[in-house]
Amino acid sequence: MTINRSRLTSLASVVVLLAAIAIVGAKPTQRASAKNQIAKRAGNRLVVHEWGTFTSIAGKNGESLEWRPLNGASDLPGFVYDLSALAGTGLRSGQRCRKCNLEALVRMETPVIYFYADRKMPVSVSVFFSSGKITEWYPKARLINGSTPSDGIDWGRITVLPGGEQNFPVETKPSHYYPARETDAATLRVCNVKGQEREKFLFYRGVGTFDQPLAVKLDDGRVVAKNTSAESIPQFILFENRGGNIGYQIRNSFDREIVLDRPALGQTQESLERDLEAMLVAQGLYEKEALAMIKTWRDSWFEEGLRAFYIVPRKVTDSILTLTIEPQPSEVSRVLVGRIEIITPEMEKEIESSLTDSSRAVNDVAEEIMRRHGRFAEPVLKDVLEKASDPELRIRIQQIINYALSNPR
Repeated sequence: MTINRSRLTSLASVVVLLAAIAIVGAKPTQRASAKNQIAKRAGNRLVVHEWGTFTSIAGKNGESLEWRPLNGASDLPGFVYDLSALAGTGLRSGQRCRKCNLEALVRMETPVIYFYADRKMPVSVSVFFSSGKITEWYPKARLINGSTPSDGIDWGRITVLPGGEQNFPVETKPSHYYPARETDAATLRVCNVKGQEREKFLFYRGVGTFDQPLAVKLDDGRVVAKNTSAESIPQFILFENRGGNIGYQIRNSFDREIVLDRPALGQTQESLERDLEAMLVAQGLYEKEALAMIKTWRDSWFEEGLRAFYIVPRKVTDSILTLTIEPQPSEVSRVLVGRIEIITPEMEKEIESSLTDSSRAVNDVAEEIMRRHGRFAEPVLKDVLEKASDPELRIRIQQIINYALSNPR
C-alpha cells in the first residue's frame, strides 16, 4: 500500500489544531494537562538533574558552628564569576576568594544543574536562596543576591543544545570544577553582554545561615546523629580516616536518632566509592553524574578526619534552594549531600601539643596546623581556645588564628 506523506502531514496538522482549540475552551487544570500531553507528543521532553553539597562543622552539642576556611585561595578557574563580578569582573585566579572572609554555618559547594532534551529549546532558570548568599557562579547570571525577582540567582533565558559544540573554557591549573563536565548532559548557551558563554551545566556556590536537617555530635566516644526535620534522612554514612586507614558505616532511612561507634578501620576507599555511587544513583542521578560528583570531591571527602555524609531530604532541599524552571521539566532530580565535620579529641590533643612549645614561632605553628587541618583549622583552633584556661595559651591561639587569616595558604 502506498502512503501519501503529504496527506499524513496535513492530517497531523489538523489533529494538533483541533487539540489546540480544545485547550482554549478547557478549564485551566485541563488546559495545562492537555498542553503537557501535546508537548510530549511534539518532542518537548526536558529532564533536569542537580547535585551539590552542604558542608558544616559540628559543635560539641551537635549544632553547626560558624566558620570560614583559612586556606582561602580559590579552587575555581579564573573564568568563574564571584562576588566581584557584580562590578563586572571574574575571579582573580589563585588569589584569596572574597567569600572566605564570610563566616557561615554552611558552605554550599558546587551545586551543578544538568539539562537533557530531545531538541534545542529555550529555558528560564532561577534559584531562590533566602537564607544565604550566592558567592560564585557560571555562566554569567542576569540577577544575583537580592535583586528582583528574588534572593539567589537568576540566569534568565538560556538555550539547551543537545549535541551542541563543547567548546567550553578551560585553564591549565587543576580544579574541582572540571570533573562535573564528564556526563552526557546537553550543552548550554547563555548570551550576555560578553557575548556567548557555553557550559555543560549551570554552576553556583554560596554560604548559608540555615539549619541542616541533621545534628551530629561525639558523645563519650560514640557518634550521635539526630534527625531534626520532619522528613526521613534517606541515607547516612559515618566515615573516618585516621593516618591513612579508613572505615565507614552506612545506615538507611531513619526518622529520629541513631547512635554509632566510630567506624572500625581497615576498609578501602574503593569500596566506599562504589557504595556511594550506588546511593547517589538510587536517589535519582545518572551513573555518570554520580561518578562526576565523587571525582569532584574525592580528594576532600576522604581526607583525614571523622565526618558524616547524608542525603538531604528532597523537601528540605527544595525549601532551602527553590528551583524554578520554565517550561516545567518532565523530570527533576535533586541530590544534595550534607557533609558534617566532627572535631575529635585526637585533633584537639594534636593542636594542643603543637602549641605548648613556646619557643616555636607563631607562623611555623600556624603553617603546620593549616597544612594538617586545611580549611577546617579555624573551628578546631576556636574549639581549643574555648576550652583553654591558661591566659598565655589563649593569646597564642588567637595569634595563630590572626596569622592564618592574614596569610592564607
